[in-house]
Amino acid sequence: MAKFLLKKSYQLKDLKEIPFNDLWGNRGVFTTMRLVGNKNKIVLKNNHLNNLISSTKKYKIRKKNLKKILLSLINKSLKKNYNNHLFRIALNKKTISISIRKRLTPKKKFKLKVFNYKRIEPKYKNLFYKQILKRLGKFDTTKYDLALCYKDKILETGTSNLLFVKNGKFFSPKNNCYIGNTIKYLNKKIKINFKDIKIKDLNSFQEILLVGSGKSVTSVSSIDELNWKRKSFLCSRKVNKVYNNLIK
Repeated sequence: MAKFLLKKSYQLKDLKEIPFNDLWGNRGVFTTMRLVGNKNKIVLKNNHLNNLISSTKKYKIRKKNLKKILLSLINKSLKKNYNNHLFRIALNKKTISISIRKRLTPKKKFKLKVFNYKRIEPKYKNLFYKQILKRLGKFDTTKYDLALCYKDKILETGTSNLLFVKNGKFFSPKNNCYIGNTIKYLNKKIKINFKDIKIKDLNSFQEILLVGSGKSVTSVSSIDELNWKRKSFLCSRKVNKVYNNLIK
């Protein structure tokens, strides 16, 4: 279970502090950013904040100078070193909530469990995650994540984007999923082909990787329900090298 080191909520209208509410299940949006180093570097900070603010329009969350406010709350929260932690910001029409928790490092033998589910309004990083969190709460998330499947396709995981490797080429789902900041960054460094990934074609892929703020780049060892097993680490090492350059 994640250990929280900071939890704060504020009224959106006047920024008055109120009792903490994680806002899960609310109509709103969130982003999770990785903190690294002894100076609290936030990986892809501007990308995360710009995406978050852009998404507020869909959910009719309106606040003047929102980015300036968020930057101020971030700076206020980072009074000590939080190397290898995760900083979450959540917003709805009435509340801003922020939290910092320890990032849990995935194990080398990391598996996916099939969950036949498509997120609500999956193009957005919204707060409709209760079904996913309920499932994730049943097992050790350093060893497992959920492979979200819908209409015979694999979409994403409960926490991350997915990267599939076939003969040295990279593929990632393009529909019914959120295209996160980490995979957007990787796409600038390695060519990623965005296309539907059909379950029936799964065994043509030698590697499957999770990509995101929490899981960074994590190689999947198996998806037992779909009879898939990892056949190589070659491209996992390549992608990890690119990601490690980002977080330096």
